[in-house]
Amino acid sequence: MTGRARVHARGRRRDTPAAEPAQPEAARGPPTPRVPGTDPPLSFADLQARQTQPRLQSLTGVRHVAGAGPPAGAEAASQPSELQLPSGSQGSLLRKKTDVGRDYQDFVVNTRQNLVHVRESTKGTQGSPVMLFSNHVQLKSCSQKLLYKYNVIYTPDIEDGRKREALLSELEKLLGNRCIYDGKSLLLPHSLGEMKKEVVSKLKNEPVTITFELSRELQTTSPDCLRYYNILFRKMLEKMDLNQIGRNYYNKNKKTEFNEYRYKPLRKLEIWPGYVTSVLPYEIGLTLCADVSHKLLRMETAYDLISHTREKAGGEDAKEKILRELVGSSVLTKYNNRTYRVDDIIWEMSPSSTFTKSDGSEISFVDYYKERYGTVVTTLNQPLLITKGKWKKSRQDTPHQPIMLVPELCHLTGLTDDMRKDYRMMRDLSTHTRMDPDRRQHKLLTFMDALRKNNTVQKELRDWNLELEEGFLSFSGRTLQDVRIHQGRRMFDNHKADWSKNTREVPLLRAMSLDHWLIVYTKGNYETALTLQQNLQKVTPKMGITVRNAKLLEAADTVQSYIRTLEKHASQKTQMVLCLLPTDNKEIYNGIKRYLCINYPIPSQCVLKRTLDRPKTPVTIATKIALQMNCKLGGALWKVDIGLQNAMFIGIDCFHDIEHRRKSVAGFVASIDPDLTRWFSQCIIQQSGQELVKGLTTCLYTALKLWYEQNSSLPRSIIVYRDGVGDGQLQALLDQEVKQMESYLEKAYRGQKVRLTFIVVKKRINTRFFIGKDGGRLNNPSPGTPPFFILKVPFYLNSKNFSRYDFFIVSQSVREGTGTVTPTHYNVIHDTLYLSPDAVQGLTYKLCHMYYNFPLKKKCFFFLLKGIIRVPAPCHYAHKLAYLVGQSLQQQPHESLSKYLFYL
Repeated sequence: MTGRARVHARGRRRDTPAAEPAQPEAARGPPTPRVPGTDPPLSFADLQARQTQPRLQSLTGVRHVAGAGPPAGAEAASQPSELQLPSGSQGSLLRKKTDVGRDYQDFVVNTRQNLVHVRESTKGTQGSPVMLFSNHVQLKSCSQKLLYKYNVIYTPDIEDGRKREALLSELEKLLGNRCIYDGKSLLLPHSLGEMKKEVVSKLKNEPVTITFELSRELQTTSPDCLRYYNILFRKMLEKMDLNQIGRNYYNKNKKTEFNEYRYKPLRKLEIWPGYVTSVLPYEIGLTLCADVSHKLLRMETAYDLISHTREKAGGEDAKEKILRELVGSSVLTKYNNRTYRVDDIIWEMSPSSTFTKSDGSEISFVDYYKERYGTVVTTLNQPLLITKGKWKKSRQDTPHQPIMLVPELCHLTGLTDDMRKDYRMMRDLSTHTRMDPDRRQHKLLTFMDALRKNNTVQKELRDWNLELEEGFLSFSGRTLQDVRIHQGRRMFDNHKADWSKNTREVPLLRAMSLDHWLIVYTKGNYETALTLQQNLQKVTPKMGITVRNAKLLEAADTVQSYIRTLEKHASQKTQMVLCLLPTDNKEIYNGIKRYLCINYPIPSQCVLKRTLDRPKTPVTIATKIALQMNCKLGGALWKVDIGLQNAMFIGIDCFHDIEHRRKSVAGFVASIDPDLTRWFSQCIIQQSGQELVKGLTTCLYTALKLWYEQNSSLPRSIIVYRDGVGDGQLQALLDQEVKQMESYLEKAYRGQKVRLTFIVVKKRINTRFFIGKDGGRLNNPSPGTPPFFILKVPFYLNSKNFSRYDFFIVSQSVREGTGTVTPTHYNVIHDTLYLSPDAVQGLTYKLCHMYYNFPLKKKCFFFLLKGIIRVPAPCHYAHKLAYLVGQSLQQQPHESLSKYLFYL
C-alpha cells in the first residue's frame, strides 16, 4: 500500500520522523535490478484451432449473464452475442483531482464505471433474508458548510514533522483553533480569503516562509475528508487518556496482569484493552467503524531477556541464542509509547556510547534519554538494539538511518512460541481477548457512550459540524442454502459448515494407495512411529486408501542425519516421506523441506511427537494425517458443483519476510481440471517488499498447457482471486497484473474469446456482523444454518456515482461463546465474464469449501472453527505455497512437484 493510501485508510500524519537517536546513514550498494517478466515460449493458436467452443452453464437458480453479453438495458446493446470486448475495456476509470498551485494529486480508482452489468445495482437476490447488525455508527454532518483544503509548503523545507506542526501552532491568529494537519496539507472550516497566502515565521531564529495554497473546497461528507477525520478521531482518543501504540489506542489504566504465571520466568503478561477506529465512506454516508483490540505486553524488558538467556546458556553460544530470541520481535518504549522491530544487536556499543545530534553536538545515550525524556538508564554494561525503522514496501530502496535502542527501556510485546504451547496459559488468555458478539457489542457501546459523554470530544465534533448517531447500524442480508458436497458416489450437505464425519466414513473422491513410503523417527520414538502406522492402516480402509507397511528408519535429531538417512533409503519408487519430529525446531523442519522439495523432490509430511501424544485423539489425528498425505500424492477428498463449465480458477498471494527482509515470494496456483481437484503451482521470487507480480504470463502459460493436456481443450473463462493488495494499489494492479493477463490471453487465444474476472480479496478488516437472537442478545451466524451472509455497502465517489462492485462474506462458523467470526471483503475490479452479484457471491462461497487441509474441527486460540475457510481455496493455496517457499525454502521448488499439493 502506498504512503498516500495509508494516510487515507488510517488518517496518520505522514512525515513524522523517528524519535530515537540515529547513527550516520550507512552506504548502500546499488539496488538489485528488477527481473522483467518473460513471455511464454509457445502460443496456443494450434490448440485453439482444434478446440470446440464450450458452453458456460448458469449457476443453479442464478440469472448469470455470461454467454449472451450484457444484461438488457445496459449501455452495450450493440455488442454481438459472443462477448468481444477489447483489452482493457472493462478496466477502471482513474479520476485525477488536480490541486491548485502544486503537483499534489489524489487518485480515486473507479472499478465499477465500465462494469455495465452492475452499473445500476450490485445487490443479489438469492437466499433467505436476515437482519444483520454491525459495528458501524453513522457519522452525520449537521451543516452544508464547505471545508477548505490547503497545501502547506515550507521554504526552506523542513523534514521534521513535529517542527512543522509547531510552526503552524504559532499561527493561531490566522488559522484559528480548528484545523487538521496531516503533514502535507491542512483542512480548515473557513477560508483564508486568498488562493495563495504566505507568512514568515522563525525556527531557531532562522526565517521560514510558510505558503498556504488553496487546493479545493470540500463537502463535509466528501471522501477526501476521510484522512482528516481519522486524524481528528485519533486526537480525540488521546484526549480520552488512551495511549497510542502502533496504529491503535489502548487504556493502560485498565490493564490486566497475569499474576498466576509469576513463578515462570519471562511469562509475566499485561493485557491493555483498546480500540480500533476508522472513518469510512458507504452508500448511506460516512460511518465510524469501531472494534475492540488488545495489546499484550510482557512484564520484562529486552535487557531482562538478555540477562536470563546469558545465565541459562552460560557458554559462548549465549549471543547466538539472544539473537534468535530478540531479532524479529517487537518492543515497546513506554517513554514515547512507540513500537519497534528489533533487527540486530550491536555488542560493541553501550548506553555510554555517544552519537552526533542533528546540530552536530556529541551526546551519550544515557544523557540523551535523561535530557529528552527524563528517563534514567541504570545499567551501563548492556549492548544496544538496532531497528531499521518502519519497513515500507513503497520505500524499500530508500536508504534510511538505523535507530539505536537501550534494551533496559524496551518492553517486550506479543507471545513467544513457548507461551503459545502452554495450553493453560492460552486458555486463560482467551477469556480476555476472545469476545463473543454480545460481549463485544457491550464493550463497543461503553466506548461509544464514553465518546458521547466526553465534553472535549463533543466540542471537537461540533466544531466540525459532525455528530455520532445513537446505536450501531443494521442492514438486511441474505443466508444462502447449503452447499452440496460430492464424495465418491455419496452426496451430503455441509450441515453447520462441518462434514468431517462424512469424509471419514465413505470412500474419497480420488484415493491414492500408499505402497512405498518411509517413516523417519528419532531415538526412543520407534513405538510412536509404529503406532502411527497402525492407526493409519486402521482409519484408511473406509476412505478407500490402501496403506502398506512403511520402512521405519531411525535418525539423529539433526538436519544432516535426516538428509543422510534419506539419501541412503529414498528411491524413485518412494511416494511419501513422513518425518516424526521430537520438537518444532525450525532449522530441522526447513532443512527437511528444502531437501525434499528442491534436491530430491518427494512429497513429505512432518508430524510433531507431542501431537501424537495427545490423549483420546490418536484416531482423529491419524485421519487428518491420512487425508493430508492423500492430497499430497495427487488424490482428492471431495468436490462441489461450481456450476460454471470450462472455467479455470487462479489464486495469487505474496509472502513478505518482514523478519529477515529476504526476497518476497509470489505464489500462483491454478486449477487444471473442471472439478477443481487438481492444481498447478508456481512461485515467482521478487525484490524484498514487492507486492505486484511480474512474470505472470509464464505461470499462465504453464497452467493453460496443463489444462489442455488434462481436458483436450482450453478454458473459456478465467477467474482470479488476488489476496494481499491494498486499496492504494488497485490502479497499479489493473495496469500491471490484469494487463499482463489480458495481453497474453489475447495472443494465446488469437482473437478467440476468453473471459477474465479479477477479484481482490481482503481479510484484514475491522468490520463485524451479528444477528439478533431471543432476549435481545447478539450472536454469530446460527449454528443451525450455513454462516453465509452478504452485506452490500458500496464505496462511493459522490452521491451519483458508486465506484466499486464489492461485497462481504462471512463463510466460517464458530462455536457459540468462543469468539466473533470475521467477514472477508471482495472487490471485483475486472469482469468480462459478466458475473451477476448472485453468481460471483455463490462461486466465492462454494470455493471456500474446496480447501483440502481443513476437513476437521480445529482449535485456534480456543476459537473453534469448522470445515469452511475464510477465503476461496485457490487464494489460500497460493498463500500456503508462498509461505512455505518464503519461510522455509527460499528458492523455487522442483518443477516435478508443481501438480501436487505438497505445500499443505
